[in-house]
Amino acid sequence: MSNLVRRNYPALGEVKAPYVHSVKHGNTLYISGLTAFGTAAQHEGIAGQAEEIFNQIRKIVSVEEIDFSALMKVTIFVTSFEEINELRKVLYRNYGDHLPASSLVEVSRLFSSDLSIEIEAIFGL
Repeated sequence: MSNLVRRNYPALGEVKAPYVHSVKHGNTLYISGLTAFGTAAQHEGIAGQAEEIFNQIRKIVSVEEIDFSALMKVTIFVTSFEEINELRKVLYRNYGDHLPASSLVEVSRLFSSDLSIEIEAIFGL
């Protein structure tokens, strides 16, 4: 698999677990699940955390020179559906006219009790 590129992005902080921020294979960029951990948004509600995650995704696609409209699929993990309307507003604002395929899954918890959302994404190149 010579066209497989695994990458971390210094702007997103050091990875201290067995994964990379993204893997590019052929014409597809797979972005690992991102959270607001270690940012000011970590202690905010789901909307603030989601905005921070989309900021991180935008940093990645900027480095990769990919337009955000190439977003094909997101998988979103939330610890509660209580703030779903606030989350939807963030999603619509970030997606604009380029709605991706999506999965939304409620989980019992994420790796830190402060976190309420994790998002992974797939982009076409």
